Amino acid sequence: MNYRIFKGDQIAAVGLGTWQLGSTDWGQIDEVNALDILNTYVEAGGNFIDTADVYGKGTSERLIGKFLKQTNKNVYVATKLGRRDDAPNGWPQNFTYDTIRRHVEDSLTRLGLDQLYLEQLHCIPTEVLRKGEVFDHLRRIQQEGLIQHFGVSVETVEEALICLEHQDVAALQIIFNLFRQHLADEFFDRAWAQGTALIARVPLASGILSGKFNRSTTFDDNDHRHYNANGDIFNVGETFSGIAFEKGIELLEEIRSILPEGNLAQQSIKWILQHPAITTVIPGASKVEQVQSNIAAAQQPDLDDDTLQKLKKRYTERIRPEIRGKY
Repeated sequence: MNYRIFKGDQIAAVGLGTWQLGSTDWGQIDEVNALDILNTYVEAGGNFIDTADVYGKGTSERLIGKFLKQTNKNVYVATKLGRRDDAPNGWPQNFTYDTIRRHVEDSLTRLGLDQLYLEQLHCIPTEVLRKGEVFDHLRRIQQEGLIQHFGVSVETVEEALICLEHQDVAALQIIFNLFRQHLADEFFDRAWAQGTALIARVPLASGILSGKFNRSTTFDDNDHRHYNANGDIFNVGETFSGIAFEKGIELLEEIRSILPEGNLAQQSIKWILQHPAITTVIPGASKVEQVQSNIAAAQQPDLDDDTLQKLKKRYTERIRPEIRGKY
């Protein structure tokens, strides 16, 4: 495992995203399998796990909490809040201090922790970020000792730039992959200069960039790659990075023709890690074998400059025009 610096700590360059462990949006994962995934990741040297309070309505956090009681390894857990719809006035209207603090406390209880390492706002409305009060709420909760660091998971470049106006935002979580390359030109240098960590989510574009799918691939009804394929439930960018599935399969073949022969999923993750502003990438996993493959991506040889330039050109000319949703 390779490590990068986050606020003085050595964070695994390949983290573990745990949306899948909620067993609601990627198909069912039983507890035994979930704990095996977590254990495999940590035993391989991984130490950064990302979750959210809405993944399975707390299921992911509870499983991580159970795992933390079983391991003696040092693990940094990041979670997210802001998308629960149980606030008095509903989501997304209510982002008061009291509601945010209550959601922090709920995550602490499920994870079995006294302090959250990293709490992130979870793709909340742009206007709420622009107003800025949520940052004051997080600062207050940080001063109270319930969270060590706070960050924001964003959907758009505009939102990232708003957050970068706040120097104490420790991390931005962004959709960044071969289907979403332009962010590197928009704000990576600024984030790097002010020491804001970048956490890359959806690194395999919901699995398309793994190379395991074809045009006949189907998904279960409760899989977001089925019910949100066109953004019917939440931002379409979270599903296949906003690219229509069949178009994504077509574009994948163009990417494959540029890359050297090898494991496509690992090359896709390695491409992300070749950006020094990226602190960690957080692929999810529904199988132990996927965890092992993702971790091995860090040991892939660097893609050469010619390949990188060809990938960027293909993105600008062919891929970016196909992105749907806000970005």
